[in-house]
Amino acid sequence: MQDYAKELPEHVSKYIGENELFLEIFRGNNSSSQRARPPLLFVHGAFTGSWMWSKHLPHFISAGWNSYCINLRGHYKSRSVDLTKVEFEDYLDDIRQAISEIAEECAAPPVVIGFSMGGILSQKLAESVGIAGLVLIDSSICRQVHDEVPYRHLAPRMPGLVVPAPARDEQSSADETLDDITFQRKYLSMESAKAFAAFSFHFGAEGISVDGGKITCPSLVISAVKDEEDDRRGRATARHIGGEYLGLQGTTHTGLLVGQRYYEAVSCMMVWLARFADSSSQPSKLRLVSSRPT
Repeated sequence: MQDYAKELPEHVSKYIGENELFLEIFRGNNSSSQRARPPLLFVHGAFTGSWMWSKHLPHFISAGWNSYCINLRGHYKSRSVDLTKVEFEDYLDDIRQAISEIAEECAAPPVVIGFSMGGILSQKLAESVGIAGLVLIDSSICRQVHDEVPYRHLAPRMPGLVVPAPARDEQSSADETLDDITFQRKYLSMESAKAFAAFSFHFGAEGISVDGGKITCPSLVISAVKDEEDDRRGRATARHIGGEYLGLQGTTHTGLLVGQRYYEAVSCMMVWLARFADSSSQPSKLRLVSSRPT
């Protein structure tokens, strides 16, 4: 198995805050000549950590982006905590801590890139925390989007004290090889049941309410699309926060980060991020699929 987390470019790391959150810091190539760019903050999803960005990060570093990866409390190399007591709001505090640390160090707020649970956390924070931009990669959906495009035929299961790590017993997926899955299986860990009970409709949650009107930064929504309802939810999310949308047909949730087609998501993000690298602030060349009505 290829362990992508052990092949990352040279970087530094440190622990921040009273919960000793493990923050990895990657300096972009030739970043000194591109100081106008905001830094990037990558926020992982449930069960995972900064290792989940291992395929993405080298591309952003090569393109000159200073990149930061936070590990929420109890995840990967952050200090161990009692996950039976961790709530959704605790994770929000962790990301606030990271944004504050980055903004102080870089004298600029970051573009926040959130995956899955990290996506709904990032949406909620963007209501009230000043950030340069917001990218959601197959984000967990908010209550308003679920009201518009609900999951059908769900048999919600109540979480126990913690949610065990996914077994990932399959040998492959639509866009993941056995090696891709084995890499994830090595690092996947348990998750907070209280957090799931707040945001996950699969666990009977009422969902997290997001006031899209308060999200004023540029935003991009990328969705893994296996059917029409996936596409509709992605479009509804983009419309709710006034963002651009791209649905990638035939990709899977985790495949967007570590699968064989992961670079399709990376390349879309690069095009969208060009607005921050170009001092003329020209619109990106992504095809705008949905945005807040004017």
